[in-house]
Order: sequence, then C-alpha cells, then structure tokens
Amino acid sequence: MPLPLRRFALGALLALGTAMPAAAFDIKSMTAEEKAAFGAAVRDYLLEHPDVLIDMSQALESQQYAQQAQSDIKMLKDNHDAIYNDGHSWVGGNPAGDVTVVEFMDYRCGYCRKANPEVEELVRADGNIRFILKEFPILGEASLTSSKFAIAVKNLGGDEAYKTAHDTLMELRGEPTEATLADLARKLGLDAAKVKAEMDSPEVAAVIQKNHDLAEALQIQGTPMFVIGDTLVRGYVPLDGMRKIVSDARG
Repeated sequence: MPLPLRRFALGALLALGTAMPAAAFDIKSMTAEEKAAFGAAVRDYLLEHPDVLIDMSQALESQQYAQQAQSDIKMLKDNHDAIYNDGHSWVGGNPAGDVTVVEFMDYRCGYCRKANPEVEELVRADGNIRFILKEFPILGEASLTSSKFAIAVKNLGGDEAYKTAHDTLMELRGEPTEATLADLARKLGLDAAKVKAEMDSPEVAAVIQKNHDLAEALQIQGTPMFVIGDTLVRGYVPLDGMRKIVSDARG
C-alpha cells in the first residue's frame, strides 16, 4: 500500500473512532475509484494491525458501560421509595445496615436457587446489610403460584413464616401443587384454606403487580436481579463478586 494512502486510511480510522466533526472526513465526497482504494487501504491496514479493532471495541464497550451506569443511577433515584420502602416486601438482615441489597427473584429460576444460599451467607457473614426480597414471578404458572403463596403467608403469618416459606419454595423439587402448599401452610401453623383464599386476594395481586411495574421501570427482564447501592447487578454473581460489589457500594 502506498504510504500516503496508508496514512489517509489511518487518519480515517481515527476519525471514525472519535467524535470528530463530520466535515473532517466525508466519504460521500470521494469518487468511486477513491472509495474503492480507501476500502482496500482500510482492509489492508486492519489486517496488518488487528489491535486497532480491539482498541476501538474496548473503547466502545467502556463508553457504553459508562452510559449504562449513568442510566441505572437515574432509574434508581427516580424509583427510590418503591425499591427500598414499598411497605410490602420482606426485609431481613440488619434493618439498620449501611448497605441495602435488593433481590428480584423467581422461585422457578435456576440461578435464583443457586444464588439463594450465597446471598444468605453474604448477609449473615457481613452483619451490616439490609436485605429486601421482591417477588417477581416471570417463568410461568408455577412461578406465579409460588409467589402468591409466599405473599399470602406473609400477610397472614408475618415475616418469619414468609422467610421459612421462601426458603422451602427455593428448594422445592416438584411442582407447587395445592396439596404441597397446603401441607407447607400447616407446617407453618397456618390454616391452609385461609392461605389459599388469601392467594387469590386483591392484596396479593397488587403486590405482584407493583413489583412488575417497578421491574419495568428499572428495565428488569430476568432473574435474579439485584440492586446494591447505586448499582444494578444483572444476573447471578458468585459470592466473592457480591462481596466486592457490596464493598464498592460502601465507598
């Protein structure tokens, strides 16, 4: 490749990879022959210097990550009360903790089940985390039935009964049949018929709808999903990674 053309190609690449004004490089003003030569020059240069593409890709990823982080911060600020003080979600850990971890979960989600004991260990070992669970059934009828049962248990039996039901449902291998849930209700010291009736109450439906509305506002489409400080954590993260995120949230 002739040296002037090679330099022109490099300059064009730099122009494309930065925020230079469009007038600095206008391919529309080139003739057909110039466009063909330019295309060949760019191709040859990239083949000889593939690291340029890697650098440009990394720069773009960094820019997109920064933009997403700023968008997340705004969404969390706009929905602060619904996230942290909705009045219906179970709150555990240390109520006065200096960091709050919020989890959107589905009982039929494999990664939610995988995360469950690790999040428990995170909260237990740290001792200064406020932990909030949000019922977010999205994986079908069994998910919805499980969440309705857990919320009904909380409404009738309180926080301790809810947490026991939650942990049991997280480990349930079969389907959440009516008989299975009735047996669990009785083990919790609750009237199974009253729990079943509560599952179909407007109050339970309202909790699920509010959680879905909040998830939509936060652009949450899957589970598990965590809010830690001013960070939205999308998907399962191993225990050590969660500890790092909590540490970063503390500053």
